[in-house]
Amino acid sequence: MKRNFQSLVLSGAVLATAWAGLSGCAPLIVGGAVMTGIVATDRRTAGAQVEDEGIELKVVSAVRQDLGDRVHLNVTSFNRKVLLSGEARTQADKERAEKLAQSQENVQSVVNDLAVVPHSSLTQRSKDVVTTSQVKAAFVDAKDLQVNAIKVVTERGVVYLMGRVTAREAKRASDIVRGISGVTKVVRVFDEISEEELKRLSQPTK
Repeated sequence: MKRNFQSLVLSGAVLATAWAGLSGCAPLIVGGAVMTGIVATDRRTAGAQVEDEGIELKVVSAVRQDLGDRVHLNVTSFNRKVLLSGEARTQADKERAEKLAQSQENVQSVVNDLAVVPHSSLTQRSKDVVTTSQVKAAFVDAKDLQVNAIKVVTERGVVYLMGRVTAREAKRASDIVRGISGVTKVVRVFDEISEEELKRLSQPTK
């Protein structure tokens, strides 16, 4: 079962990579996680989930109109906290992207981790897609983590983790990611919750 699941995930990553190559690999990306087809509990409210989707689209649109291809930007919003990852041509472009993101409706905070370096290559982005898939598969195999509670974004071998998790889960997830080949760094953008809050969120909705 474990092998079949990992094969399915990696096959999805290959297809995603092939699609990116055929489409020219657009420089602005909404969200960071590769969809694995797994349904699990999301710890955000329904309203926050809807707002996060809207935030990602608005930030991408604003940055595209203002900076065009001057940035390769990956926008990921979780619980109204926005992560900007990717590359910017200049420090001014990086700062401009952050201001545009912060100005969008419902955005509570922005974590700007854009690197001022040349845009990553298609080869590197393909590796990042596979890494994200490997991380997701490893979380499922761990059994003690809810895979859909953590968003995974990979840029140039750097893995970003977002979600509402306990201190225990944050450490467990980070340790797992550090053990995956090709990962150069783990950046945690978590909202920490208590074990009591986790128990409450894990109870079936009546």
